[in-house]
Amino acid sequence: MELGISTTASLCPVCLKRIPASRIADDNRIYMLKQCPEHGEYRALLWQGQPSWDAWERPTVPSQPLACFTEVEKGCPFDCGLCADHWKQTCAALIEVTQRCNLNCRFCFADAGGNNQDPPLDLFTGWYRKIMQACGPTNIQLSGGEPTLREDLPEIVALGKAEGFPFIQVNSNGLRLAQDKEYVRRLQEAGLDSVFLQFDGVEDSVYRALRGRELLKLKLEAIANCAEFGIGVVLVPTIVPGINTDQIGDIVRFALDHHPGVRGVHFQPVSYFGRIPHQPKDEERFTLPELITAIEEQTEGLVKASELKPNNGKCSFSSSFIKEEDGTLRSVQSEGCCCGPEPAEELVRKTRAYVARQWKGYEVSKNGCCSENSWDYQLNKLKSAGFALTGMAFQDVWNLDLERLQNCCIHVFSPEEKVIPFCAYNLTSCEGKALYRKESHPW
Repeated sequence: MELGISTTASLCPVCLKRIPASRIADDNRIYMLKQCPEHGEYRALLWQGQPSWDAWERPTVPSQPLACFTEVEKGCPFDCGLCADHWKQTCAALIEVTQRCNLNCRFCFADAGGNNQDPPLDLFTGWYRKIMQACGPTNIQLSGGEPTLREDLPEIVALGKAEGFPFIQVNSNGLRLAQDKEYVRRLQEAGLDSVFLQFDGVEDSVYRALRGRELLKLKLEAIANCAEFGIGVVLVPTIVPGINTDQIGDIVRFALDHHPGVRGVHFQPVSYFGRIPHQPKDEERFTLPELITAIEEQTEGLVKASELKPNNGKCSFSSSFIKEEDGTLRSVQSEGCCCGPEPAEELVRKTRAYVARQWKGYEVSKNGCCSENSWDYQLNKLKSAGFALTGMAFQDVWNLDLERLQNCCIHVFSPEEKVIPFCAYNLTSCEGKALYRKESHPW
């Protein structure tokens, strides 16, 4: 029996017009139901299983952007820039440094692989300053395409550090990081803190299905090279039903086997935009509660579902652990990610610091000068023992909830110098039409 539980607003998957939407309960599932006057009714699975929809809350205080680059005219999501109606300051700003890629993945948010010219290096100082104006010293992700195809990526990292951004991360498939150790060294010397490494499973059958070729050996080499230079690695699996949902526990165990070089795992259940804009069936969705349940079951209780806490509304979870010497995990409270209401500016600061603290590499001792009784040794040991599990359920045109979108703190800095929530920037209609992403660039 279906029961309406709340209302929101969404977009039509065909024309991208704003339309009303309802959240309805059907047994242990929550759906979005919406109807476009022109294109009909659409239904999308939002939530399935435990923890329950109602129980999954983390109260926060709205925090308006420091500077807004667009006016409120048409209403969400058509005024992104950010506008004054957005509820959250930026926790991480993503810059796409190239659209080129050395893979042709079946699933790709950015639909990467084109021949667009890369933005020139001399733009980046101005871009960083624009981000600082809008967001303050937020965390930076350099993305693409595949960022490591740029020879000057170390210079882009160094420019960001010079402009006062304390944490810079590169999103990468790891191919070049595996094959070019000198390039990894240059990135480390430029100040790179972390690599968000595409890592979908522990068997090459997964990579053949999702990425078109066998990649596991290269992933291992990329992890080893980053660890050698003290660059933290976060494994980032795209979880796709029927392909790798049975490898979730194996991915966690793999990460622990390669800890402390690997700092944790960031799970991303598949979303249907970019290169995969078709309307998904229920069985093609993998919701956050299903992911949380799978982590506990497939790790045989090494990680408990109750230890994975809401981070930003219905979008995500995060939890911190200490890896004990016997290989077990001890859950620790993630200050700034799992606490209750607090002043908005302090919450933003703590969230940024939490991510940086979790994902950064640990210092590699070159000469063993510190004794085991020294304070520096003990602090570094504690830092190296940290391990994190996080997850993010990005929205697509089928399940887009504008209340969630207004609460987003993961933002893309666009080539037009606007700050746009990640799900809005990557959103595509069922015909592949983008709301914000442009095929050509202004340089």
